[in-house]
Amino acid sequence: MARARRSSTGARTSTSPPSHRWGKYINAGQTCVAPDYVLVDRRVEGPLAARLRDTVRDFFGDDPSASPDFGRIVNDQHFDRLIRLADGDGAGEVVYGNERDEASRYYAPTAVRGSEPSAAIMQEEIFGPILPLIAVDDVDAAIEFVNARDKPLAMYVFSEDSHVTDHVLASTTAGGVCVNATLFHLAVPALPFGGVGESGMGAYHGRSSFETFTHEKSVLTKPTKLDPSVMYPPYKGLKAKLLRRFL
Repeated sequence: MARARRSSTGARTSTSPPSHRWGKYINAGQTCVAPDYVLVDRRVEGPLAARLRDTVRDFFGDDPSASPDFGRIVNDQHFDRLIRLADGDGAGEVVYGNERDEASRYYAPTAVRGSEPSAAIMQEEIFGPILPLIAVDDVDAAIEFVNARDKPLAMYVFSEDSHVTDHVLASTTAGGVCVNATLFHLAVPALPFGGVGESGMGAYHGRSSFETFTHEKSVLTKPTKLDPSVMYPPYKGLKAKLLRRFL
């Protein structure tokens, strides 16, 4: 299921680093570990939206379609799919972006707010430059939101409070996690990369690759000189009592 590969981001302040904006829009959002949505404290949803908009301008200029650093959608089918998600029922209100050019398959860096959990944009892996902002009351509400869905391939936590970070890590399950960053865990050879549950099984990179693609053959060798008869039938009397006690 595509949604099993979703990534989620928790943002508590409007001064969080630009990593989750970069992680979403690199390759026009077409990476399996791009943040699929942001869970943000509703008290700073507005400032975060403004900061997102400013960061897009810093990254790609006033017209991202003219930027050599912003990609295009891979094919027409996927371009049409993104339009279906963004224009679908319950997709939410556009905060910025959403400009499109079918001929070049340009889809602008986009954010939406107020997406309904049941909307297609929240049920499928977006795999594109559309970022839903989901306002929550507190960290526990964000944890509940994540845990109500399939375990994500990647999860990103943004907080300068180590207690908040530890609480999120202890209360959720994900294939991999970055704290105050996105995507970087994929680039560290020593860190196993993989999913959990619906987002994948097993891991690779470094030693984990060797272990994943290696079958460990179990071999037991028993000496012939010691072969107690208690192992073999008939099982009755003292032999039966011993077996019931130790097996």
